[in-house]
Amino acid sequence: MMTILLIIIYIAFIGLGIPDSLFGTAWPAIYQEFGLPISSANYVTLLISGGTLISSLFAAKIINRFGTAKVTVISTAMTAAALFGFSCSRNLFWLCLSAIPLGLGAGAIDSALNNYVALYYKAVHMNFLHCFYGIGVSLSPYLMSFSLSYNANWRKGYRIVFCLQFMIALITIFSLPLWNKIKDSSLEREQKTPRTINIFELLKIPAIRSVCFVFLGSCAIEYTAGIWGATFLVRTKGMDVNYAAKMITFYYIGIALGRFLSGIFANKLTRWQLVKSGQCIIAAAIIVLLFPLPPIISAFSLFMIGMGNAPIFPNMLHLTPQNFGEDISQSVIGIEMAASYTGIMLAPAFFGLIAQNISIVLFSYYLLILFIIMIRATWMLKQKLKIAGKI
Repeated sequence: MMTILLIIIYIAFIGLGIPDSLFGTAWPAIYQEFGLPISSANYVTLLISGGTLISSLFAAKIINRFGTAKVTVISTAMTAAALFGFSCSRNLFWLCLSAIPLGLGAGAIDSALNNYVALYYKAVHMNFLHCFYGIGVSLSPYLMSFSLSYNANWRKGYRIVFCLQFMIALITIFSLPLWNKIKDSSLEREQKTPRTINIFELLKIPAIRSVCFVFLGSCAIEYTAGIWGATFLVRTKGMDVNYAAKMITFYYIGIALGRFLSGIFANKLTRWQLVKSGQCIIAAAIIVLLFPLPPIISAFSLFMIGMGNAPIFPNMLHLTPQNFGEDISQSVIGIEMAASYTGIMLAPAFFGLIAQNISIVLFSYYLLILFIIMIRATWMLKQKLKIAGKI
C-alpha cells in the first residue's frame, strides 16, 4: 500500500508543478495583449507567493488537525479552480483574483507532502518526488508554447493545463480510502507525536534561521530564472517569443533531469554531497550567463542553472527530521516552505522593478547575488549543525 500511495503522491506533485511555470511562459504574450507594463507581472506573482507563504506558516497546525490526505485533496482542487480562472481572465484584476487560491492551495500541499515523504520514505524517494514536480513544470510551458504558436492563444494553454489538474484532483479524491487504511498501519504508529511550534520560537534557533536562507536563495534563483528567463532571452538576445517559451521549457526539463539524476545517485552520495554538487553546477552556469554569448548558449546556461538547483531543495527537506527532530519536522518544514515562498514572492518581483526601471540585462548579475546568499547560508548552517553534532 505504501508503494501505491507513493505513486499517488508523485502524481499530486506533478499537479503541484503544473501551475508554477505557466505564468512566466505566458507573460510576454499576456502583457502585450492587455497593454500592461512589463513589471505588472509582480502583482500576480506577489499574490501567488503571498498565498503560499501564508498557507505554509499555518500548514503545521492545519495538517496536524485535518491530516495530509484531506489537505492534499482540497489544495489540488483549489489550484485547478485557479487555473480555470486564469483561462477566463480578461484583465489584470481577474488574473490577480485567480492568483489567490492558486497560492493558498500550493503552499499547503507542498508542506504536507514534503513532510510526509521526509518521515516515511528514503532520500531517493524525496528526489524522485521533486523529479515529478519537474515533470509538471516542464510539461505546462511546452503546452503553453504550443498554444502560443496559434495566434498567441495563452488562454487555451491555461485551459489545457486546467484539464490535467482537474484529473489529478479526482485521483487524490479517489485515493482517500487508501490514506485512511495506511493511517492505522504500524508505520504511522511509529511516528513520534508531532508538536506544533510557532514561528517565533523556531526563529530563535540559529540553525533554523540559516536553513531558511538556504531555501530562500535556492527558490529565489529557481523562480526568478523561470519567470524572467523567457523575457531575458526575448529582450536581450532577440529571440522570438514562441522560441523563447520553448527554451524555458528546457530550463524546467533541466530541473526534472537534475532531480532524476539526484534520485539515481542518492544511494551513492550523501544528501550534503548532492547539495554541494548542485551548487557547483549553478556557479559555473551563472558565470557563463554573465558573458555576451549567443542566445543558444544563454538558454543552455539557464538549463544548467535548473539542473544544478534541482537537488538542493529536496535533499535539504529530507534532512529536516534528522537536523531538527521528527516531532517538530512539520513545523520546521512549514517555516522552510515559508522562507522558500518569501524568496519566490520577493526576488522575481524585485527583479521586475529592476527590469522596468533599469535594465533586464542585469538578470545574470541578479542571479549571482542570490547564489551568494544561498552559499553563505549553507556554510553557516553546516557550522551550526557540526557544533550540535548533527553532521
